[in-house]
Formats: sequence, C-alpha cells, structure tokens
Amino acid sequence: MSATDTERTRAEPAAANPQPIWLGGYPIHSPTREQLADELLEAVASGRKRQVFFANTNFVVQCQPLRARLRAPSVRVVNDGIGMDLAARLVHGRRFAENLNGTDFIPYLSARSPRPLRFFLLGSRPGVAAQAARHMVRALGQEVVGTCDGYAEYAAAGNGLVDRINASGADVVLVAFGNPAQEAWILDHCAACTAPAMFGVGALLDFLSGNARRAPPWMRSLHLEWLFRLMCEPRRLLKRYTWDLAGFFRICLRAGKSP
Repeated sequence: MSATDTERTRAEPAAANPQPIWLGGYPIHSPTREQLADELLEAVASGRKRQVFFANTNFVVQCQPLRARLRAPSVRVVNDGIGMDLAARLVHGRRFAENLNGTDFIPYLSARSPRPLRFFLLGSRPGVAAQAARHMVRALGQEVVGTCDGYAEYAAAGNGLVDRINASGADVVLVAFGNPAQEAWILDHCAACTAPAMFGVGALLDFLSGNARRAPPWMRSLHLEWLFRLMCEPRRLLKRYTWDLAGFFRICLRAGKSP
C-alpha cells in the first residue's frame, strides 16, 4: 500500500457495512444502530462529514431523481420500515440487520454520545422546531444551538441560512422538509455546511414536539406503525400506502440486485 493509500484509509474509515443492499437503485446500508451511531459519533469527533437518510417506501419512490447523488461516499442511506425488509427479502432473499428510523435513532445517538451534541433543527411548521428543541434539552440532555421553521422563517433566511448554521457551531443538522425536499437540500448544502452530520428526518420534529403521536409500543414491535399513522391521517397517507406502495415494489423489482 502506498503512502497516499495509507493516508486515504486514515482519512476515510470504512462504512459500518461495506456491502450495502441495493434496492430500487439505492445502496441501502445495513448496520446495527450501535454500528451506525459509533460511525457517526466518530465522524462528529473528527469532523468527517456524513449525510444520513432513512429510506422508507416513500423515500424510494420520491427520491428517484437523486439516486446518483445518494451514492456519494459520505452518504449513508439506511432502512426504515417493514416495506424495506419485505423488498429486501423479495429481491435478495435476506433482511436488514434491524429497522432504523430517525424517531428512534436520534434519541439513541444522543444517549450514546459521550457529551451533549449541538443540534440545529430546520423545518416543520412555525413553532414546532422550538418545541422540539425544548424536549431535546430537557428530556434528551442535548444542546440546541439554533432552529428555523420550514415556512416564513426559512424563506426569509435565504442564502444566509448556511452561514447561520455554521455560526451556531452545530455538530448535527436535522432537516425536516419531507421527501424529496430534505434530501435535495442536504445534498445541495452539505459541502458548505461545517456541521459534520446532517440527517433527513421527516416528521421527527413533530414527534419530539408532541404535535404528533407515535404508535403504541405493541404496534411498533409488530412493525405496524405505518397502520397507526394511516389511521391518524387517512386522507394524507392513503395514497402512500396503496398506489405508491405498489409503485415502490415495481421500482425495486425492476432495478433488481445491481446498482
């Protein structure tokens, strides 16, 4: 191995799972939550950048135009939901190491960190990020160094938003715009943002703030959280769990096992 290769190896550690499971044209990594958390905490400590996306069936359908960009070495796409497991079994005859979703993983990452992490919360309706911030400080023991809603405040911030995030000294940026807007924003701005870790988190801020309810534990243990959300928001989610779900399996089968 040359000196250059050695330096490159030291600068960029191996992914938690070096052989991702390809679904729908995306490389879906399959670490345990411990492996993923440890990789990200090491990245935060060293300043190496990671962009993390939780891929559920809606992600696979909505983010197709971003597939090439989501293959970047700094990107970690991980599985979220029973639909991903079913597709992995259908296409590859195997399942993921475990289910990973932002609602559970961000509190886990916070608890595993040896020090409070500095979060910047971006997105959701006015007031929600501020409510989520209070929960993260009081219940999770973390530090929230800035918030910005996804409406008027975001529009007013304009091109200065990245400067505002950088000035905050954030370790982690949580972006809650929904698919595919949050993924596109992170990919567009990760190079300019100094925060090592950026996550696309969907409805996480609504859950942390108490503005949305999670399924009871027994439903989560049976992987039925999608059914609970459908019962709570049938008009918004019915298409996602019927027509779009059929499209998801069609995309996965068409793409097959290869990149």
